[in-house]
Amino acid sequence: MTTGYLTVLRVPLNAWSRVLTSARITSLCVAVLSVVALTTRPAMGSCPGDITGNGVVDGVDLAGVLSAWGTQGGELGADMNSDGIVNGADLAFVLGAWGPCAPVVGGVSPASGLPSGGVLVTITGNYLSGATAVTVDGVPATNVQAVSATKVTAVIPAGSLGAKAVAVTTPIGTTSLAGAFTYTLPPVIPSWATMLEPLADPAVVWDEGLRAAITATGLAWRVKDTATQMEMVLIPPGSFQMGENGWASPVHQVTLTNAFYLGRYEVTQAQWQARMGSNPSYFQVPNRPVERVSWNMIAGAGGFMAQTGMRLPTEAEWEYAYRAGTTTAFHGFTGYVNGTSNDSLVEHIGWYYQGSCSLGAACQTRPVGGKAGNGFGLHDMAGNVWEWVNDWYEPYSAGAQTNPTGPATGDYRVYRGGSWGSDACLLRASVRGDYGSPGDTNYSVGCRAARSP
Repeated sequence: MTTGYLTVLRVPLNAWSRVLTSARITSLCVAVLSVVALTTRPAMGSCPGDITGNGVVDGVDLAGVLSAWGTQGGELGADMNSDGIVNGADLAFVLGAWGPCAPVVGGVSPASGLPSGGVLVTITGNYLSGATAVTVDGVPATNVQAVSATKVTAVIPAGSLGAKAVAVTTPIGTTSLAGAFTYTLPPVIPSWATMLEPLADPAVVWDEGLRAAITATGLAWRVKDTATQMEMVLIPPGSFQMGENGWASPVHQVTLTNAFYLGRYEVTQAQWQARMGSNPSYFQVPNRPVERVSWNMIAGAGGFMAQTGMRLPTEAEWEYAYRAGTTTAFHGFTGYVNGTSNDSLVEHIGWYYQGSCSLGAACQTRPVGGKAGNGFGLHDMAGNVWEWVNDWYEPYSAGAQTNPTGPATGDYRVYRGGSWGSDACLLRASVRGDYGSPGDTNYSVGCRAARSP
């Protein structure tokens, strides 16, 4: 019998209208329908039965099953229950799922917010066109906008603490995703800070895991140091591979167990002068990074950091913050959120020798924040000026380390990140500027402030 049916079923697609009226196909469909009730709905993709992905289970999908009859059919998506053969069970499933696809909720970003609500979220998934309503734990959201078939935006309502289901309604039906949004306690604001944003902005911190790590600290994400008005962002605990073969070896694992705040921008000349009373910079423009500052002027007794309650980041903290979850030579930016190792793309993230000399201008520093930020929202980690870090220099060891602070003594302090006068390759996450005596100054070396919560 199987051979006879295959003789009829293997016909061009434009002949299905004739085939589906044949007595043999009618008999087959009737026989298959009798097992629909016994067929377990298999775990499928976003819309079970929709082989073509056009948002509806229809005759084209039926044709796909029939044309793959008796084969494994995996490459066509026709083996719907993954039993290794396309047969009556798969056909029964298509017939049982006939019609438009129900909405599918895949995720919500940001995935957390305060109980007061008011957070604009983006809901991603499939078959979301024409969305008419969004609810969180059964409470209607506001400002629902169906952006596309894969995206809906809405403003989260007020709610109680904990993880809640988010449901989307379209003309086809309603689908929810359990635990998609979590109402959290208001974050702690350090005593020295003024809060700017409580939770990480997904447009700035692209990686969901990093956002979750920031939220888990219980601390406000973006703040200003009240005394200096310096903007800072929270860097959460985490582990990473420090170094890069051929540039800073050996590569070794580093774990940072404490969250810290780091300046969103390099310390500017205006910020330095407001605290120290003078501006030592060669390229004197208030919103450019301060330079010609020694390690001692920054971190020594009576220096800038001591007077502001801040500190220099450790070398490990600095590289962890630069990478922002990436493992490439250069940190990510919009369009390349996973980072890049392509020197030709460095112009997007930092001022270096070629870029700082563009348009006929002399090679020099530039105003902070002029290039794309990384996945923590930090700008100019690559280029503009080298940045002093706290550590004395010594070669790396291969062993894993936790909260490393470098050797107790040494001859040179480390600086990182490259500058306006560097070649592109020196703006890599791993490159160490290890030849700075603590009293040295240079018009390509400045700093970035860190602060413990």
